[in-house]
Amino acid sequence: MKQHLPLLALLALLTAPMAHAVEYRTVLPKQSTIHFEFRQMGVPVKGGFKRFSTEMAFDPARPEAARASIEIDLASIDAGSPEADDESAGKLWFNRSAYPKATFVSSRIRALGSNRYEMRGTLTLKGRSREIVVPVTYTPGGSAAIFEGGFVLKRLDFGIGEGMWADIATVANDVQVKFRIAATGN
Repeated sequence: MKQHLPLLALLALLTAPMAHAVEYRTVLPKQSTIHFEFRQMGVPVKGGFKRFSTEMAFDPARPEAARASIEIDLASIDAGSPEADDESAGKLWFNRSAYPKATFVSSRIRALGSNRYEMRGTLTLKGRSREIVVPVTYTPGGSAAIFEGGFVLKRLDFGIGEGMWADIATVANDVQVKFRIAATGN
């Protein structure tokens, strides 16, 4: 009987259900946010977007295979006042009649250790595309995982705030963008 124990243990291991890592695919929109902050005449201005859609696939055991995309409805902007929201629609800012959406599509995700990642991808805004690098932190949770990150957007690289608004002494060129995406796995 003793000689059969190793064989029985091996069979038990082979027939046991395989434990698999969670792959996060289902984004929870009500628990997710995209915010921004910039300076206008030296005063911080904060805002965000109310409507955006996110598609993702992230398995912490295989981060190199992860992918993410975000599409932002630029008409859903909250720039602090109805006047600022309306101004952002014009040709000098987002030109929403021609470019109603902003998009980000990842091209590569690299693990940095301690649940930190570097996500590279293409941001397209106002018809212009630029590669950006976004640091992201992954926090596993009981009902949902949280993915948080941010980057500095150079607004003039995308033609945002043209004409009289191109003066960076009036409106800073740097816009801090931060996101928090909640997702569940399968």
